[in-house]
Amino acid sequence: MGGPGDPPEGTPEGVPGGAEDEYRSVVFDESFVRAARLQEYSAHERMTDHTPAVRRRPPLHRGLSRQALILVMLIALAFGTAVYMGVRNPYRAPEAQPPVEPLRATVVPLVPTGKVPGAAGTAYLYAHSPAAHYDVGAEGIPLPAVRRTAHFSESEVVAALTAAKDYIVASSLYPEVLTGGQVNPVRALVDAGQLDQFDQSIGHPAADGRHTPTGWLVRFDAARAQLADRAIRVRGSLQAAETDPATLEVSADHTFVYALKPAGSAAGARASLFTVRRELRFRFSQDDLRLHQVQLAASYAEAGPLSCADDSASRFRPLLAGQTARAGGPPATDPYATGSATALCGTLAAGAQPSV
Repeated sequence: MGGPGDPPEGTPEGVPGGAEDEYRSVVFDESFVRAARLQEYSAHERMTDHTPAVRRRPPLHRGLSRQALILVMLIALAFGTAVYMGVRNPYRAPEAQPPVEPLRATVVPLVPTGKVPGAAGTAYLYAHSPAAHYDVGAEGIPLPAVRRTAHFSESEVVAALTAAKDYIVASSLYPEVLTGGQVNPVRALVDAGQLDQFDQSIGHPAADGRHTPTGWLVRFDAARAQLADRAIRVRGSLQAAETDPATLEVSADHTFVYALKPAGSAAGARASLFTVRRELRFRFSQDDLRLHQVQLAASYAEAGPLSCADDSASRFRPLLAGQTARAGGPPATDPYATGSATALCGTLAAGAQPSV
């Protein structure tokens, strides 16, 4: 407390005898003030007499700090992941693709030994034929059990089988292809390296084994026959195998049974059955799998009832109910002509016809 004569609040600042008189001789310049370091003590330090007046900073750790170490580990992990994904990347770098080979096609007409059997109802025909228990349409083309190969994953094998099935369906089951003269559903699935051959086959058909439209697809002469039933009967199988590190191969063997009747005939006209067995061999590169396209390497077809005297290379001209084959064998084959295919013709077994 102040003396009896001091004001209650103490001596005012600036008045002689104030609290600052003893420090008036001390001068703090600006550099001293800035260099001063404030240190506030904790409650524990203030209660302890032997606490040093200045708290020492902990010494700097030599080497990497924890944050730097974590950062290094993250960078190493990211680099390792990038290397691993580069090795296991499903979208592999493009490899040198072998050239696309042209299709080799063989079509064998099957000639009936007598009149072609027929009936008013297609269900009756199917029930009395070897196709009685065949599936209808694409259900007769099931995919097999799939396993990966040495250089192709399971998904790539599935892609090859699916593309092959889609080609078979488009070229053997689409009504607009069978009797409507359309080829685009089939052409859209052909590898770009075979498009010229496909277009030449359709535009300028020839029985030379390379430009045979019925080797690419099934189609009937629309002026002679039409579908009596769109529920086409099918049975067959698909198999996939790796031929080399860059190529998958799919083999297909299917029998198709069509119910036909004369073109433009009335609803009650008698129908007959027409059978086509197709053995197809497809090849797939990485580009084909990515683009959902096929390379048709080989095509072998047996079809009947047909007449050997008719040209079956461009389109099938089926013999219908009650008709018999014309006299004459297949077209003449010239052994001196190079690059031509041998004309073939077979006999349709009696057991392959409906028993009506």
